Amino acid sequence: MAVTEAPRIVTSRLGYEDSHTLERYLATGGYEGLRKALSMSPEAVAAEVDAASLLGRGGAGFPAGRKWAMLRKAPTTYLVVNGDESEPATFKDHMLLERDPHQLVEGVVIAAYALGVSRAFIYVRGEFALGMERVQQALNDAYAHGAVGQDIFGSGFSVDVVVHPGAGAYICGEETALIESLEGKRGFPRIKPPYFPAAIGLYGEPTVVNNVETLSNLPWIILNTGAAFSALGEGRSTGTRLFALAGHVRNPGVHEIEMVKTTFRDLIYAPVLGGGILGGRELKAFIPGGVSAPWFGPEQLDLPLGQDEVGAAGSMLGSGSVVVMDESTCVVRAAWRITKFFWRESCGQCTPCREGSGWLEKILRRIEGGEGREDDIELLMDVCDNISPGVSWPPQQTTICVLGPSIPSSIASAIRMFRDDFLVHVKEGGCPHG
Repeated sequence: MAVTEAPRIVTSRLGYEDSHTLERYLATGGYEGLRKALSMSPEAVAAEVDAASLLGRGGAGFPAGRKWAMLRKAPTTYLVVNGDESEPATFKDHMLLERDPHQLVEGVVIAAYALGVSRAFIYVRGEFALGMERVQQALNDAYAHGAVGQDIFGSGFSVDVVVHPGAGAYICGEETALIESLEGKRGFPRIKPPYFPAAIGLYGEPTVVNNVETLSNLPWIILNTGAAFSALGEGRSTGTRLFALAGHVRNPGVHEIEMVKTTFRDLIYAPVLGGGILGGRELKAFIPGGVSAPWFGPEQLDLPLGQDEVGAAGSMLGSGSVVVMDESTCVVRAAWRITKFFWRESCGQCTPCREGSGWLEKILRRIEGGEGREDDIELLMDVCDNISPGVSWPPQQTTICVLGPSIPSSIASAIRMFRDDFLVHVKEGGCPHG
C-alpha cells in the first residue's frame, strides 16, 4: 500500500506533549516563518501563497491566493479565521486549535501582513473549550513575545488579533453567517451578491475569511517557498491535507497525507493510517468529504484524494472528513441521522431548506420506525428534487447558502446505492441488520 514520504507540514509538532506551548514552538522553529515574511514585501508574501496553489481547507476548496487577490482595496480591511468546524465527524481544525495554536497565530499574522489588515479575528466554535483556552493563551504569549501587537519584531508592522467564541451553530461555518455572528447578530447567511466578503464583509468592509488549517500552512510555505509546497500533490491539489477519519476503522483520527498521490484505499486500509475495517468486515460505503457529500462505494476506493478527481467522480473532499461504514451499517438510519442534523441546524431563512428538511426527516423516521410505505421512497426523492432540482452533484442552488441543496446528498446516495435496504424496512418493518 503506497503511502508517500511527504513531510508533515501542519502536524510536525504533535509528537510532543507540550506542543501547544510557546517554549516548544520556539524550540521547533516557531515564528521563523513570520520573521522571514516581515523581511519580504507584502506582495512577495502573497505571491508565495499564490505559487503554492493552496486550496482552502474548509470545504469549498477555493484557492487562498485567488481569494486574497479579490480583496477590495479600502482604508479598513479585516481578516477572519473560520474555526467553527461544525460538520459532523470533522475534527481536524479542533485538533490544530488544541495541539498547535501558535502555528495558527503565526499563520494569521503572516496573512495579515500580506493583506495589509490591522485587525484579525479568530472565530472558534464555543464547544471547543480547551481549544479556545489554548488559542487565547497562545495569543497572550505571542503578544508578550512580540509576535503580535505593535511593531512586530521591530518591523514596523502592527496587528491586533481577537479570539471570539461562537455559540455552536452549524450554519456559522458558512462565512457570511459567521460574519453576522461576529457582528453580534443571529447567524443568518447573507445574499451573494452583493455580500461577497471580499467586497462587503465584516462591518461592511472588505474581509478575507480563511479556515484554520489553511492559515496553519503559511509558516511552512513562507519558510520553504510556495514552489516546495506545490511540488507535493498533483494538479490543483497541492501540498498535504488533514483528513479526519471516522467510523468503522481500526485507527480513527486525524491523518496528514499527500494529496492525489494517496487514495481512499490507502487512507482506510494502510496500517499506518486507518488500519482497515473493524472486525475484518467488508466495506459497504464511505462518505468522502463530510456529511454534506454524496457517498461512495467500494468501487471508488482507488480514487486519488484530490479536489478535481473526487469532484469528477460525483462528490467532494469538502470538510476533510471521511466516514467509513461497514456491511453491518443501517443506511436508512445513517441517512435519517444526517437529515435530522440538517433539519435541526437550518437557520430557517429559505423555504426549501426550512420546510424540506423537516419533511424528509419525518419520512425517514417513519421508514426507520417500521411504519413506512413503499411509495415513501419515491416521495423522498420527490422532496429532494424540490430542494435541489435534478438531485445531482454539484447541486443546483435554490437557497441563500449551500446547506439546503446539500440535504439530499445522503438520502439520494442511500436510495440509489441500497434501495433494497429501504424496501426491507418497509416490507418487514425493520432493519435487515438488526
